[in-house]
This record gives sequence, structure tokens and C-alpha cells, in this order.
Amino acid sequence: MTVLDTRTRTTKPVGMSDAEWQARLELAACYRIFDHLGWVEMVFNHITVRVPGEDGHLLINPFGLMYDEVTASNLVKIDLDGNILSDSEWPINEAGLLIHSVIHANRPDAHAIMHTHTTAGTGVACLRSGLDPDNFYAAQLHDMVSYHDFEGVTVDPEEKPRLVANLGERNLMILRNHGLLALGPTLPAAFSALWTLQRACEIQLAAQSSGEPLMPVTLDAAVRSTRESFQMGDRTQAGRTLFTALRRRIDRIAPDYAV
Repeated sequence: MTVLDTRTRTTKPVGMSDAEWQARLELAACYRIFDHLGWVEMVFNHITVRVPGEDGHLLINPFGLMYDEVTASNLVKIDLDGNILSDSEWPINEAGLLIHSVIHANRPDAHAIMHTHTTAGTGVACLRSGLDPDNFYAAQLHDMVSYHDFEGVTVDPEEKPRLVANLGERNLMILRNHGLLALGPTLPAAFSALWTLQRACEIQLAAQSSGEPLMPVTLDAAVRSTRESFQMGDRTQAGRTLFTALRRRIDRIAPDYAV
């Protein structure tokens, strides 16, 4: 049985808090945004958010569904140990659980965490030198990106402390030979940080493919760009305008996420 939620014009399951339903709607919209942008890896990779008001509870995608099949109601609620707390016919992915759960557990400020295997992101992750600072978007990420060495598919619990230690207090990580990771105090903040890193990777590979040396960005310019970047901005509002605009597009082309 469901009741009509007049703010969203969607149905909210009886007994679910409004805060959880709104988090589900925002997260499901984000999965569709990733699909729209092509940030997909078949049924793999993850975006997680904390359930508001429920300590240690997360929302994650059902393992086996493509991103364009994720909806607010089929997102899976889990605890930090991976126990499924919602009525779901789908399992969750063990590798995704390890990365996301340990970061949520050790970074209280991480409301949302995103992990991708995009071609550009993984390509830069495979470069010995990693992210080159000499493009418009990379210059907005000065001293914001950490690195974690590849240890295989992330299913070994012994990797957890090294992952957390390498992330430190930063909100972006390049998992070497693997992909990209972003977190933030809100889902739009995490998205805007990841979008900036993704664009930096795309432009780096495009520029490097010419064989010409990149024009250097000065340290002063990078520090100033990072400080003034509208994507990074105020931590509580960062990325909100960008994410809201993309969500309006999803509302037009894929409104079934909100069921």
C-alpha cells in the first residue's frame, strides 16, 4: 500500500520516512544522470548515500540492474556490514560494499560516495604520473586528489585500513589502475567533484594524445582556481545548481526513476 507524496508527485511506501524517500529520489535520479552521461560499467560500480536519521544505514543500487533500471523504490537499504534491511529481491555487490562501507564508517562527513570506471578516469588511473594539473578542470582540484595503489578486486577486508589511510581528509581519490572515487557532504557536492575530475581526465588524455607538451598552469593560478571554483564552492551548496539542472533533464527523459 502506498500514499501520494504531493511534493514529488510519486508514491511513497507506507512507513518510510519522508527524509528517506527524498534521499531515494535524489539517489535514483543520480543513477539516471550517470547513465545519461555514459558513466556506466554494465551492472557494476556504485553510488551510495546515508539514510537520513538512521545511523549506519546506507542506500545502494541492486546488483544486477543497469543504471537505467534503478528506481527510488528498488534501491537497497543496508547497514555497514552489508546486511540488507529493506524488502529486496536483489543482492548487493561485495566489492562495492567494501569500498563504500569502510569510507562511510570512517568519514562522518561522507553523506554520498561515488565510484566509476569511466574510460578516461581509468585511463588516467593507469598512468604512472596520474592526474596532470595543467588543464582548466585539473587546476580546480589542487591538493584535493589522493591515490590508492591497486591491490586487485576490492574484496579483501585487509585492504580497508590502507584505503582509508590513503584517502585521508580528501574528497577525491584515484584508485590506481582502477578508476575514480568521490565523496561529499551532499550528493550534489560529491557529483560536482567527480564531474570536475572526470572532465580533467578527459581533457588530459585528449591533450596528451597530440604528443605535444602541455602548457603549464602556475601553482598560484591552481590555488586560486580551486578556491574560486563554482563547482567546489560552499560545501553545503557545491554542485547544487549543476545537479538540479541535470535532474530536470532526467525528469523529462526518464521520469520512471521516481517510482
